[in-house]
Amino acid sequence: MQGIGSTGWRRLCGIAVCSVGLLLASPVAAHAEPNVPVPPNELISDDGEGRLSAADQDLVVKVRLAGLWEIPAGEMAQQKSRDPRIQKIGREIAAQHEVLDAFDRAAAKKLGIVVPNKPNSDQQGWLAEMRDADGAEFDEIYIARLRAAHGKIFPAIGTVRATTRNDTVRKLAQQANQFVVTHMTLLESSGIVDFAALPTAPNPAAVAPSAPATAARPLAAADQSPTSTTNLPVVLLALAAGLGMGVFATLRLAGNRRRPHHGRR
Repeated sequence: MQGIGSTGWRRLCGIAVCSVGLLLASPVAAHAEPNVPVPPNELISDDGEGRLSAADQDLVVKVRLAGLWEIPAGEMAQQKSRDPRIQKIGREIAAQHEVLDAFDRAAAKKLGIVVPNKPNSDQQGWLAEMRDADGAEFDEIYIARLRAAHGKIFPAIGTVRATTRNDTVRKLAQQANQFVVTHMTLLESSGIVDFAALPTAPNPAAVAPSAPATAARPLAAADQSPTSTTNLPVVLLALAAGLGMGVFATLRLAGNRRRPHHGRR
């Protein structure tokens, strides 16, 4: 068997280095923005089937209320702001809320839920603030009020989406989630959101677990698997070490074979 030449050794070492790098890299592939998945809402049935909870009905009402004040607020943004960015944000949010409002009213009709036809007292107060302001003052009020409102309904949507038994509410919650995330992003693109003034998230340790004990056991078993986040670094380091030892052994064996033997004939 012929020994491996210098070029071959360089290739072997290069492969080894690349392999170790891949092993130590994150196992979760990074996605570019164009590859971020869009939820396939068409896979969710919309037959009004399943028990309605109080939280389900509350969400349908709140989505309707959101449109009742954010549509006129967006119209005011186009008229009262002097900033083209705010005008565009107001136009886009108002137009999108008209679409979401149509989804919500259709769901409410199917489920027999009575929805309001005018904003509540808080929302009417916010609209009054905006009517009394112009220019930069209007911009600050508009962005602050809408960003705070979206931050409040966002977790409520997630809770209903994760827990509802009703397929129509499930679909509406998923649609509403996409609208709300889009609106928060638009509002934040204004550059005037005061993130320091946003409510602080509760301490995770203070939140009681909501999952039943039976659901905790499969999760515990999954955490003990070789691919869990706890064991993954150990597994990767072990694989890297094994690969390194294999390369070292191969190098040594090839060196022994190239060394001449001076024994007796």
